[in-house]
Amino acid sequence: MISRLRPVGYDDRLSVVGHLDELRSRLFVCLAVLGVAFGVCFWQSGRIEHLLNRPLDHLSKVARDHISGTASNEVAERRQLLQAASAAHRLHHYLPTAAGQTLQSFVHHLTAAAAALPAHTPGEVPITTNLAEPFTVSLTVAFYFALVIASPILLYELFAFLLPALTEQQRRMIRPTLFTAPLLFFAGIIFTYLVVLPAAIKFLQGYNSSNFNSLIGAQPLYSFETLTMAGVGLAFEMPLILLGLRTIGVINGSTLTRHWRYAIVAIAIIAAAMPGADPVTTGLETAPLVILFLASIVLLRLADRRDARQTMSRTVQGVDPA
Repeated sequence: MISRLRPVGYDDRLSVVGHLDELRSRLFVCLAVLGVAFGVCFWQSGRIEHLLNRPLDHLSKVARDHISGTASNEVAERRQLLQAASAAHRLHHYLPTAAGQTLQSFVHHLTAAAAALPAHTPGEVPITTNLAEPFTVSLTVAFYFALVIASPILLYELFAFLLPALTEQQRRMIRPTLFTAPLLFFAGIIFTYLVVLPAAIKFLQGYNSSNFNSLIGAQPLYSFETLTMAGVGLAFEMPLILLGLRTIGVINGSTLTRHWRYAIVAIAIIAAAMPGADPVTTGLETAPLVILFLASIVLLRLADRRDARQTMSRTVQGVDPA
């Protein structure tokens, strides 16, 4: 039974049993939220997988022909049948009655054959290679998305459990992180989905595709997409990480300004270490990280100036009474 949901105060004194009870309560909340999110994501797994399949629409023409050549041929065949039926229908008016009826029957068969074929090329979908893979892949995808959806609450529960060890000043510094961290993470996921994944999949599947029969597996595709989105989402937390390092006195704005060249190299290495280490993906991942790093420099320099003004103000107040 949950006995505590609010953060423990800094001045509160809890026994070992009290801390264990606090931990149990927060783990229960995390599991409950994660379970509900997983249930919803598994219920909507079809729509989630449809979203994950959307980047396949950006495949190159050669790769698309390899993957969906049969469907494209059926669409073309349907169009040809309808054109033949239309031409035959116009012709039967100029024939004798018996011949016209025979031709009209032929038109009916052509129209029926065309109706049995697809009118449009279906969207690209990955393949599965064993009996249980559609179910296991759906479970995995639902769990990944449940973690993403529940991450703000999971993050809050983690900080709420650790907050008793922090002073009120430290709490005021950390509270904005609870709102900013999920926003940056989701921004990284959206950027990856809209910009990085379409270009990466188009490049990877289109590269030298004339020499390969491209068949995209569901599990490798979804693993690539989720790992890439998670990696870029975490990398988007760079400003918060740098601000945290400044808070504990490791770096400041001047440090970042002096060593920006090394930082750019480190960012490029991090981007290359992410999934899909091809030139297109690495370049698209590096660009926003460099922008975030430059924004971090501005934030840290502003924080340095603010602290300098506060220090000067305290010094002046200390001197005036004398």
